[in-house]
Amino acid sequence: MNTRRNLIGGLGAGVLGLAALGALGAAGERRPTPGTGAARFPNPILLTHQGRRVAFYDDLIRGKVVVLNMMYASCGRNCPTATANLRKVQQMLGERLGRDVFMYSITLQPELDQPRHLQEYIDKFGIGPGWEYLTGAPQDILDLRYALGFYDVDPLVDGNQLTHTGMVRIGNEPIDRWTMAPSLTDPGHILSAINHVDHRVELVGEGLPEEEA
Repeated sequence: MNTRRNLIGGLGAGVLGLAALGALGAAGERRPTPGTGAARFPNPILLTHQGRRVAFYDDLIRGKVVVLNMMYASCGRNCPTATANLRKVQQMLGERLGRDVFMYSITLQPELDQPRHLQEYIDKFGIGPGWEYLTGAPQDILDLRYALGFYDVDPLVDGNQLTHTGMVRIGNEPIDRWTMAPSLTDPGHILSAINHVDHRVELVGEGLPEEEA
């Protein structure tokens, strides 16, 4: 079970991960649009790994608790390790996945990663149902990357695609509650961060000593 200590540990690791990537903030003309809901996120048409057409906000985000990361099929460094870690999170979610929580991975190389390449990636890593992989037009993917916070204020750092594979964006769209966690932190910490934004989950650990709360 998740305790408050686990939650704080997960969120603390998220802060460290953000610091390692550099402060996430405005990046010139691509500053994310203020507001909530549809005003916050673009709504481009994307393709799932099965070739299904979906509208990003309307079909994938609106009204849901979501877990998002960015990857690309040819990534041989961070992505396989992050995927294996998130696979553990997928298993820990159990029946909640696809019902209460939805997982999405967005390619950073849409010009190369077509649905069949994403399906091959899924087959390679044994990813089960309830976790969708997405591709789309390069400009749409770039807009989504910035809107979701997968960018760095330093253009040199931002230009390195590996920079954007190390974090997981977690959010509860109906109440506009969002956080991030490193993709390589303990899977239990990521699950705690998911539970933290999901108001339907009652966290245990209310009896912890005050210094541990």
